[in-house]
Amino acid sequence: MSEGSLDAPIRHPIAWQDPEFYDEAALDAEMRRIFDICHGCRRCFNLCDSFPRLFDLIDESETEELDSVDSAGFGPVVEACTLCDMCFMTKCPYVPPHDFNLDFPHLMLRYRAVEAKKNGVPFGARQLTKTDRNGKLAQFVTPLANWSSKTGNGVTRSTLQSVADVHKEARLPKFHGTTFSVRSAQEPAEVNEEAPAFGRKAVLYATCFVNYNNPAIGMATRAVLAKNGVETEVAYPRCCGMPQLEQGKIDKVAESAAKVAADLRAYVDQGYDIIALVPSCALMLKFEWPLIVPDNDDVKVLSEATFDVSEYVVDIAKKEGLAEGLQPLDGGVTVHIACHARAQNKGQKATEMLRLLPETKVQPIERCSGHGGSWGIMKENFEVALKVGKPVVRQALKNDSAHIASECPLAGDHILQGMERMDQGKTPAEAPHPIELFARAYGIEL
Repeated sequence: MSEGSLDAPIRHPIAWQDPEFYDEAALDAEMRRIFDICHGCRRCFNLCDSFPRLFDLIDESETEELDSVDSAGFGPVVEACTLCDMCFMTKCPYVPPHDFNLDFPHLMLRYRAVEAKKNGVPFGARQLTKTDRNGKLAQFVTPLANWSSKTGNGVTRSTLQSVADVHKEARLPKFHGTTFSVRSAQEPAEVNEEAPAFGRKAVLYATCFVNYNNPAIGMATRAVLAKNGVETEVAYPRCCGMPQLEQGKIDKVAESAAKVAADLRAYVDQGYDIIALVPSCALMLKFEWPLIVPDNDDVKVLSEATFDVSEYVVDIAKKEGLAEGLQPLDGGVTVHIACHARAQNKGQKATEMLRLLPETKVQPIERCSGHGGSWGIMKENFEVALKVGKPVVRQALKNDSAHIASECPLAGDHILQGMERMDQGKTPAEAPHPIELFARAYGIEL
């Protein structure tokens, strides 16, 4: 048996179509095998709340070993996992190819898949995962939707908390009446033919969040790429399925993968690169989909052609060079590196991109914000999510930069909310995506 962490981590395909995957006795045996390894190691104690819950569960048992722990206590451990993949990617010495074959996040996913198949997904969580439906409906009542979801609206937020278990104080993303897909069609981008990277072609996979909630990320990306000579198209067949993955609905993710990959494959065959505008979605296209539908050729091709947006700009800078015109951002930037960006194993590309700006101090924070997708807004998780994110908040306050950015828009809002709670008068009005700051440095007005 070789020592852990000497070889690059690898992940095995998720056997969600195998009947044994849903066998509760087999699942319990695997949970106990892995939990016993984690109990003896404990390197992940400070990553998220799953591990403290697990270790407390064992330490408070009769023998202080796993043998005296009732399996009924495993649920809260699973519930605290946000599928951020940080334990697998950065901490665990026993991931494959080590003989212990430990993949904690995918074990949590299996547990949720079994629960979803057995008991279904709770009503509130099920409604939150329907991002395309929610976004389309909100287009017709955007002002009303944003008014009712605003923190401080005691009547509607209390009702939402009662019906959907969404904490009444958790900040929720706003909707836009005009989607990114529509805006991009209405506002053509003029490609700079003098730029060193002229000739590149890329498709911007809009993602549900950018399409319905924050088109500015997409518009900034398109404008920066046009400035650098890149011809772009915008495509949005449907959501990538990350919300369904969080709930264990792997079959729904497989459906999304097949649909989106089939649509985007046509662009790849024409020489287009694919850019996912949100790290979670890039992670799905690059890594999760190939593990869920490993025999789908469209998914394989798409995986190899996909870039995160910051990664793509850095690629241009290294291979062709950027177009001139970048100006400093006064006051510097604190940039939060999202967990799902780190899980792509590509380095701190947002930091690299922002450090291309002249005379601009860039300070990265590479730690979990605590938000965890839809996890951090739920009633039972919100306060824990803020607690997990406190180290990020403290570092952001200490840096005292004029700009705070996060590759994950949800994490950005969560960090700002944590800063506001500390009440030190240093909270910026917004935490944009790094590509939005890059566009400002080019003087691009959106």
